[in-house]
Amino acid sequence: MNEKRRPQAQPFRRTETPPEETEGQLEGRNALQEALKSGRTIDKVFIAEGDTDRGLQRLAAQAREAGAVVVPVDRRKLDAMSFTHAHQGVIAQAAAHVYYTIDDILKEAASRGEAPLIVICDELSDPHNLGAILRSAECAGAHGVIIPKRRSVGLTATVAKASAGAVEYMKVARVTNINTAIAELKDKGVWVFGTAAEGSIPMYKANLTVPAAIVIGNEGEGLSQLVRKNCDVMVSIPMKGRISSLNASAAASILLYEAVRQRIG
Repeated sequence: MNEKRRPQAQPFRRTETPPEETEGQLEGRNALQEALKSGRTIDKVFIAEGDTDRGLQRLAAQAREAGAVVVPVDRRKLDAMSFTHAHQGVIAQAAAHVYYTIDDILKEAASRGEAPLIVICDELSDPHNLGAILRSAECAGAHGVIIPKRRSVGLTATVAKASAGAVEYMKVARVTNINTAIAELKDKGVWVFGTAAEGSIPMYKANLTVPAAIVIGNEGEGLSQLVRKNCDVMVSIPMKGRISSLNASAAASILLYEAVRQRIG
């Protein structure tokens, strides 16, 4: 007796490959929530069709009130669109981030009556690292982050998600040349602190209460030789374990909070 075999369900296959990650895409509930709170223009919101989660529906309503078009779509469509693979049932298309200037960052510090505290990222390629640095910088009260236009990740959806929404509040300047930016900062009275395992002084002995820019090297080679040469001081983070280096975002967090510790006394 021949039994009829039930046809097996075919796994879902992406029918479209996302293009190169753009800077106008937001993924996840927190990213959209913070964008709405900051007043950023949201053009369109794709929301998982049939999802009855009240939090998601409330977020969609807020987006509509802000003028966005809300489009219910199959969750598989969201999966196909997603770069982070953690969209939580919502992806938004927003106006691309506005980049600021070094002067904008210095004016932010002046408006708060504080000595500038800036992070300079020397060609970071990992969006999760940049996102984490933005998050730590915002939490530490830094006034801005500087990144290069070339050989560096920009403010993409992955960066936004990794920043937990901090990207909406942190001034980010995108400069043509990091060394030129360092020279401009120095001309305006900012001390530039490079970071390296062989730094000349431990970070605890560096005076981070002055107007300060902390330079974080890239994931592979650290700071370039020319950037090292242009820094006023090279500082090190004391290492007590067997591994001789820290993740770029972890190093940035440690130095930022050493600056906070010194500044609050």
